[in-house]
Amino acid sequence: MTITQPSPDGTRPMNLEEFKNFLKKFDANKDNRISKEELQDIIRSNGKWFSGWKSKRALSHADANRDGFIDDKEMINLVEFAKKQLSVTVVAN
Repeated sequence: MTITQPSPDGTRPMNLEEFKNFLKKFDANKDNRISKEELQDIIRSNGKWFSGWKSKRALSHADANRDGFIDDKEMINLVEFAKKQLSVTVVAN
């Protein structure tokens, strides 16, 4: 596991495994997939505005098979969206 120091704004960059573990905390039904509602909770928990709109955009971007969920195979798509649109820092292991 990569340990990183907090940035000046108080956020801490995560590696991919740390990011996945963070998301799992919001997997309310423990199905190992992230729904639009769970994404909304994640975005809201980080103090971001317009969580409904942002979660819909994130799901649209990351959900490659269009089943309405982000599974482990699609996680890299969510990482790319989060880096570009949500100012999340995910670093290489």
